[in-house]
Amino acid sequence: MGSLAEKQFQETSAPSKKKSALLYRAVWRWHFYAGLIFSPFLIILAFSGAVYLFKPQIEDVMYKDLYYIKNDATQPTALSLQLDEVKEKYPEGVVTSIKQYEDPERTTEFGVMMGDKAQSVYVNPYTAKVQGSLDSDKKFTTLFKKLHSELIVGGTVANRLVELAACWAVILLLTGLYIWWPRNKASIWGTVLPRLRKKGRIFWRDLHAVPAFWLSLFVLILIATGLPWSGVLGPQIQKMAVTPPYAYSFVEKPESVTVTKDVAVDIPWANENLPVPSSTDAGYMPMTIDEVQKIAEDTDLAMPYTISMPADKAGVFTLSHIDHPKDLATIHLDQYSGAVLSDVRFNDFGIGAKLVEAGIALHEGRLFGITNQLIGLVVCLGLIGIVISSFIMWRKRKPSGKSGAPSKPADKRTSLIVLGIMLVMGILMPLVGISIIIMLILDQFVLTRIKPVQQWLH
Repeated sequence: MGSLAEKQFQETSAPSKKKSALLYRAVWRWHFYAGLIFSPFLIILAFSGAVYLFKPQIEDVMYKDLYYIKNDATQPTALSLQLDEVKEKYPEGVVTSIKQYEDPERTTEFGVMMGDKAQSVYVNPYTAKVQGSLDSDKKFTTLFKKLHSELIVGGTVANRLVELAACWAVILLLTGLYIWWPRNKASIWGTVLPRLRKKGRIFWRDLHAVPAFWLSLFVLILIATGLPWSGVLGPQIQKMAVTPPYAYSFVEKPESVTVTKDVAVDIPWANENLPVPSSTDAGYMPMTIDEVQKIAEDTDLAMPYTISMPADKAGVFTLSHIDHPKDLATIHLDQYSGAVLSDVRFNDFGIGAKLVEAGIALHEGRLFGITNQLIGLVVCLGLIGIVISSFIMWRKRKPSGKSGAPSKPADKRTSLIVLGIMLVMGILMPLVGISIIIMLILDQFVLTRIKPVQQWLH
């Protein structure tokens, strides 16, 4: 009786196991090709991100002679005297912003446009003398920021490629977790702990899969908190996260279609599209920079803060802080009367904007100091290690002259189910959806006609 029941169970479970194996192979195939195509970009993103995490420490060392002075005075000179010195030193330049730091030994940083080039000019606040300058686009960490966000070359195509790689990394994580999930006898070895005594492919498989399991949540958070800056998903996230009413809390909705990111620097993400009101010239003289500084102090604006200068007669002074989420602020001042036209702080944000701003600070290593930076570094280095181990594992199993990709499941229904799931992911991440459609067209109408490619892929 027992043997008959066992036989019936085996006959019933056999098709189920076969379906599971087909599904596994189909998911593995997507995981393989996604990794093969996007792994190089993930290494670039992880490496550049790891360096940029330590921007404050790196720049403090590299530009020490520009950033810091020995404080022998009791009081700094008036900000207007420092501004006059910059204008005298750079008569053909236009001062666009001024950044002040809490550290008494830190120089005042002036943003100056020299034609179409941005310069950062550093002034000793106690002597009002120019300490030196840097080309803003050529700062060491700025180069890594450009590598991280636009692969150095810049432009829409590079930006979209970075976003595409980040979105496919999400799919790599999800498919990888499905492949990793233990299906037979449960064991901590090879699932939560690597089998370091093994050799060959098993050793490298565990070095790939086990760290990927432990780091998966952290990598997913790192990717998600970077997407608000992306070109396609970013604006959609902003529409969902930022509630428009707070932007107009100062007066009636302004007629201007100019937004804050177009006229000011160092603006919180949630305030980038904050409409900019206009200054009213009622016969007043424009305020002095010292008066603007006094307003910044009176409004309890946290340091370091940036003063962005009016671009024209209708422009406003914009005061902003971006370092820590709880102190985020964007204040627009009438350049003549000094009236506060708009004052939007972190507490004014909706829950969505607060979460995104906290996520951005986490992504950039600003949320909880050095601990945040070190956690980010571990995740970035771990991601690089995961990619390298996958490459070695692939090279060890790849037949000569072949890609080594898992073969297509014989059951087309299984392939279609997985494709359907992938297309759902493509709806959530539009660039992924477009790339899937392109790959399907290439696979059906182009690659099948190129015999060497077909032989390599299969």
